[in-house]
Amino acid sequence: MPQIPIIMPQLGESIAEAAIINLLVQPGDQVETDQDIVEVETNKATMNIASPCRGRIEKFLVQLGESYPVGSVLGYLQASAEDATRLGLDLPAHSPKNGGDTESDTEVTRRSGAGQSRAGVQPTVRGLPVPANAAGAGYISPRMKARMNELGLHAADLAGIAGSGGAGRVTIQDFEKFMAGLDQHQLSQASSMRVSVADAMRRSWTRPIAHVGLAVCLEPLFAHRKIAQPKPGPALCALRALALALAENSAPAGRLVGNKIVHPSSIDIGFAVEAADGVLVPVIRHADRRSLKDLVDVYNDLVEMARQRKLPADATGGSIATVTNFGTFGLEWATPIPLPEQTLVLGMGAARRAPHWDEARNQFVPVMEANLTLSFDHRVLDGGGAGRLLARVAALLSHPELL
Repeated sequence: MPQIPIIMPQLGESIAEAAIINLLVQPGDQVETDQDIVEVETNKATMNIASPCRGRIEKFLVQLGESYPVGSVLGYLQASAEDATRLGLDLPAHSPKNGGDTESDTEVTRRSGAGQSRAGVQPTVRGLPVPANAAGAGYISPRMKARMNELGLHAADLAGIAGSGGAGRVTIQDFEKFMAGLDQHQLSQASSMRVSVADAMRRSWTRPIAHVGLAVCLEPLFAHRKIAQPKPGPALCALRALALALAENSAPAGRLVGNKIVHPSSIDIGFAVEAADGVLVPVIRHADRRSLKDLVDVYNDLVEMARQRKLPADATGGSIATVTNFGTFGLEWATPIPLPEQTLVLGMGAARRAPHWDEARNQFVPVMEANLTLSFDHRVLDGGGAGRLLARVAALLSHPELL
């Protein structure tokens, strides 16, 4: 009977290989067309490979836990001549008397299109930003972990490495090759602040972060600012509004630790200040207990000290939320990331003129408005709660006399 090769199929547009995790049948078993016979794992999912036709499993050529590229011959199936012809593999039958196949395994592999080496396998989608099998260092062996600790590296630093191990895992050889290749590029030393920011964002992104947004009319705020002495900036107004909203209900600012939610003991709000090669976050303590007017000088002093990188110890750390005014960069919309010890970050975009429906005039009138965004830890807060908190902040900004 003809031998039909069992070939590793293309399991997805960007999948170039898969690891064998289970053989669902054994040599000698009879199988039907489309019966699942091999279970494989890609960097995206676990799935099965089906028999191309009815027949008897002759042999498998694979090992459990090993990865094989698309097009590899995984084994052979003895099938009828009719099925072989239908599949375009009308090969001579196995002849034990001649000591083996009339046609060698190499020729079968070549004719079935499966004789490609690992290096020659390419995904069907061209122009991918990273190799299709670049799963990154999802699993780190003790040996590689020790080497990474020696060099001060984290798994996130290796996110673009194409692993050659089982299921696309990054091996120590892959790691050393990657590190050696860095010398071929221009390198510069990252500042201590940049490294600190990178570490904070890496830890922040281990959580499920979600975002909601809302446009708010700033006309009342601008009108209030014209007569206020001293004059508060939009970011300080947003900070004060967030503090008042959280004073009414501090639960959204709680932190999840294990199966407990840690509620804030005081409304301490930070705000982002761009400094040389990074961002500093001064903190205003008990922002809900001090009026907007009383906070103006405090806010301005902290901004200046942050830019000079001379913040006092009592003005850093321990805040429950952060306000960032990305509108100073001309941005109308952004999705900032909360600090690792926080659940919330409120963002304010650049003011712009937009049409607003005036019920009294029964027509559209131009007003200045800006987008507010609230990024939050979805483990603690859901979209409804985040939306209500953001709506309350917007309502307070529309009535600056309440601040």
